[in-house]
Amino acid sequence: MYRQCRDRGFAAPVDVLMEIGYLSKKDYENWRYGRVSYLERVCTANLSKLSTVMHQMRVYAKKAGLKPSFCYYKRWGVKKKGGQGHKPVIPLRFSKSGEPEIERWYATHFVDTKRVSQLKAAALERVEPPRQEGESPEDGASIS
Repeated sequence: MYRQCRDRGFAAPVDVLMEIGYLSKKDYENWRYGRVSYLERVCTANLSKLSTVMHQMRVYAKKAGLKPSFCYYKRWGVKKKGGQGHKPVIPLRFSKSGEPEIERWYATHFVDTKRVSQLKAAALERVEPPRQEGESPEDGASIS
């Protein structure tokens, strides 16, 4: 979780599961495309271990002051019906039980708001380098 927050400003349970080896990228993608009925089915850890990981994430998030943020997971690769209108939104299931609280915890990302601000500021500096004193914003020429 720490690494994800440092690199992106947030941590997601599915990414943590991939990082610790309980979920392969291929299985994650199969789940996202709807080829797997629920995420826990393709995790290599038993439900007790998955529950422990989820609990430890919540404990770490609370201690680190991370903000919980619900993320709606929908199926990838859904085509428009007849090529017109909106794509149907098909929600994904995480757990075998489908229990709402378990589903909510899997779908909760933990956001480090301070780190997100730092990352945004760093991205702006890369896009727009600081101007020299007296430099015109349009052409970079000096104003005398």
